[in-house]
This record gives sequence, C-alpha cells and structure tokens, in this order.
Amino acid sequence: MIRKLTKEDHAKVMELIEPVAAENLFIIGDIEAFGYDSDVQNVWGQWEKDILIAVLLRYRENFIIYSESEYDVKGFAEIINSYKQRCNLSGLKHIVAPLLTYIDKIIRVDREMYYAACEELSYAVSSEQIEQVEYLKPADYEENIKMLASIPEFAASNITIESRKNEEKNKTGRTYFVRDEKGTMAASASTTAENSHSAMIVGVCTRPGYERRGFATKCMEKLCITLLAEGKSLCLFYDNPAAGNIYKRLGFEDIGMWTMLRYEAE
Repeated sequence: MIRKLTKEDHAKVMELIEPVAAENLFIIGDIEAFGYDSDVQNVWGQWEKDILIAVLLRYRENFIIYSESEYDVKGFAEIINSYKQRCNLSGLKHIVAPLLTYIDKIIRVDREMYYAACEELSYAVSSEQIEQVEYLKPADYEENIKMLASIPEFAASNITIESRKNEEKNKTGRTYFVRDEKGTMAASASTTAENSHSAMIVGVCTRPGYERRGFATKCMEKLCITLLAEGKSLCLFYDNPAAGNIYKRLGFEDIGMWTMLRYEAE
C-alpha cells in the first residue's frame, strides 16, 4: 500500500533511510527542512503491513526515490505521471531503473554519475598538514566566487554572495579554502545539502596555475575531518574516473551510479 506520509510516520521513515544516510542525503535534508506538511513538498511511502519499505519525495519539481527492496513500481510511477509540469527524477540507478518503463513523459536530460561515500579517511592527517586551511567567512565570499569564475568547470556556477549567506544562515553548506605563500586564494572545497546525518561535497577546485601543489587536497582533508568528527556521512558525485581516484585515496568508496532525469511538461 502506498500513501502520503505525515509527521507521525517520521520514526519509521528514519528507520528506513538513516542507516544509509549518504544514499539518502537529499531526502533527509528535505524532510528536516520542510517536513511532511508543506506546499512545496510531499512524501509518499509504501508499506508492507507496518513496515515501510520505500519512500518517494517531491520537493517542488524534484522527485527522489529510495527503497531497500522491490517496490510498487507502477504505483510510484502513477504519482510521478500525475505531475504535469516539467519535473526531475533522481536516485540510485538500480532503484530508479524499474520506474522508467512506466513513466509516460518525454525525457529532456538523462545523466548518470558515480556516487561515492566516505565514513572515515584512509590515512591520518595531522593538524600541521592542514594548518593553512581556513573557514570561508563573509569577507572572503567575493574573492572565492571570482576564483570559481576563473575555472572553466565552474564558470557557469550559480554560486552568489547571497547563496553563500543562505548556506551559512541555514547551516546547509560550508567552504574551506587555502592561500599560497603570497596570500592568493589557491583552492577551496565546499559542502551543500548538509543535514544532521550527512553532507554532499561539491566545488572542489584549484585556481588555474596552482594545480598539483596539494592545495585542493588540504581543503578536502580539513573538510572531511571536520564533518566526520560531527558524525556525518560524506558523499559526492563525479563523472571523471581520474577525479574518482583522487577521492578514493582519501577514503571514498563507490556506492553506485546516480541517475538524474529531466522530463518535459505535458
């Protein structure tokens, strides 16, 4: 049976998704932020007797699904099909794949990326190794945004001073950065979608001309140590196997492929 979930179901929801907090980073974060009774969000669950086995969450036009086993594919597809505007669907590939046959929408974008998680660093990091790394404060926002704009991969980024302020205010993201010996900001690494159980690492970057000097690695080490000490699972997307090898040296392990689909409006 599939039905809409309420705050009374929250304990059962967390029983399902909390043990795999990295895989469910977005669901956990959205529930913490908007709950079960919001104009912009709905949460549905499939039950087998009194056991919750699958969850589908819609935040605005974004659907995300998680299940620990086989689930009512047709039932959840009907919910998504009933949303007539443009929408997005995402989740671990092996969970999303069974839905696709039953979703009657035109695909605009179909993308897959590696999804990796980390529960502990694979090597010890001393405080001396990362003493140069600083927490990004409001006075540094503009400089950091300009550095990102200088990097082709991040030139089209939608990060603004306002978005940095909102992340700080809502505790949904943070950034660490490092300067070279002349005081130039050389690299940074950020989180987004932070919640009480997990965080997504994004924006790992190095200023052009400063590559291969270990600056980004130091930022990652500081970021990971801090978040892991807070008891949070870390996760990230990557689509470049070479970049994946860098993360794996830190202690990240692949947990699957992540599917992201964008559908046209009907």
